[in-house]
Amino acid sequence: MSGKDYYHVLGISRDASQDEVKRAFRALAHKHHPDKAGGDEEKFKEINAAYQVLGDPEKRQKYDQFGSAAFDGSQGAPGQGGAGFSGFDFSGGGFEDLGDLFGDMFGFGGGGRRRKAAQGNHIEMDLALTFEESVFGAKKEVTLTKPSVCVRCTGTGAEPGTSLKSCATCGGSGVRTSVQRTVFGNIQSRTACSACAGSGQVPEKPCTDCHGSGIAHQKKTMSVDIPSGVETDNLIRLRGEGEGVKGGIAGDLYLRMRVRPDPRFTRDGETILSACSIGFTQAALGDTVDVETVDGPVELRIPAGTQSDTPFRLRGKGVPIRGRRGDHIVTVRVTTPRHLSRKQRQLLEDLGLRGE
Repeated sequence: MSGKDYYHVLGISRDASQDEVKRAFRALAHKHHPDKAGGDEEKFKEINAAYQVLGDPEKRQKYDQFGSAAFDGSQGAPGQGGAGFSGFDFSGGGFEDLGDLFGDMFGFGGGGRRRKAAQGNHIEMDLALTFEESVFGAKKEVTLTKPSVCVRCTGTGAEPGTSLKSCATCGGSGVRTSVQRTVFGNIQSRTACSACAGSGQVPEKPCTDCHGSGIAHQKKTMSVDIPSGVETDNLIRLRGEGEGVKGGIAGDLYLRMRVRPDPRFTRDGETILSACSIGFTQAALGDTVDVETVDGPVELRIPAGTQSDTPFRLRGKGVPIRGRRGDHIVTVRVTTPRHLSRKQRQLLEDLGLRGE
């Protein structure tokens, strides 16, 4: 075998798989492309020539048998009198991944691939909830005005009763092809036709509501089920309820939960927290008091000798999450009287409670 050692150029062994060949080429092409800082045009040409051969299983077989001389004047290896990069088309010849690579690096469109359907923009909006709604869930109505598929023409852009015709700009292909002359030859790129938004068709008579765009600003009200247990900043995604786009799919609507503060309760995950004030006598002698919960008032028994900041657990009165309910913790705070009469003061002195 004579000529250049393409395996050495790509830095791979002769038994490397096709995936390994591709990975090696991509890494070296990114490193040496002349449009990148520190790039090397001659090295880049050499790398590409090697990949054009080793990246094709049939050509690689011939190379392994006859060497690079088998491609002189046909493959266009640099410095061997071949075609070189002149007229090289990244969109064909079995090297579609070249188009992908340079499309990613420098914005060139690769050929041979189906154009991805357009998608409308996503929308995010806040949704206010009470504390109880966040705990138990709720059905809420959401109203917004957004770009949507035109009702009059059902998104075609054509006035009802008229038809569509082939786009004169792109010839009905939906794609516009352009060729750029570069140091590497002619690079072909494809972009969606702006005249028909890539559909290949335009209305004979534009719709009077959307003026041929297929999209109109419309007000929509929808009912949304809010699950139990949501918290502030939780997001609910409604697929297809974002902005519409002609010839594509609508974006999504994201609802960000905003739970209004409740002076009675706070929350820690599935646990609800609250506080309850009792008098000195109730703490000393014990009592039964009513405390507020999200289920309504419940009775809480205060045992004799309760100290301030003692927590009491109400099981099953917390937040419903994943088929079970958390607990509600009530912290009891003992209120010390600020003003005592002389008789009350004497009675407390007589009890001798100091230091207990």
